[in-house]
Amino acid sequence: MKIAIAALKKDETSQVSDQAARAPFFLVFDGQGALVETVKNPFRLGGGAGFAVAKLLADRGIDTFIAARIGDKMTAALRERGIIPHEMTGMVSDAVSEILRA
Repeated sequence: MKIAIAALKKDETSQVSDQAARAPFFLVFDGQGALVETVKNPFRLGGGAGFAVAKLLADRGIDTFIAARIGDKMTAALRERGIIPHEMTGMVSDAVSEILRA
């Protein structure tokens, strides 16, 4: 399992971003909850960010994506690529823990 979280900062003490496709960073965690990669969002400012981010995440083998708000178009793009979207708020580390408990 690989989890990606839209985050405001580069580490797990960050808050979950409410801008899914335009978050400054995506933090990638393994199935044990360890942070394995920090990705600076290259699509933060361009058009069509939701589709581009969905591809970026799929190319990294992400299974689950978390953001505070995920728009309908991005949700569809994620699901087309087999990624399960979840809307959660709060601290990144808490969101990871909650997903792993489910």
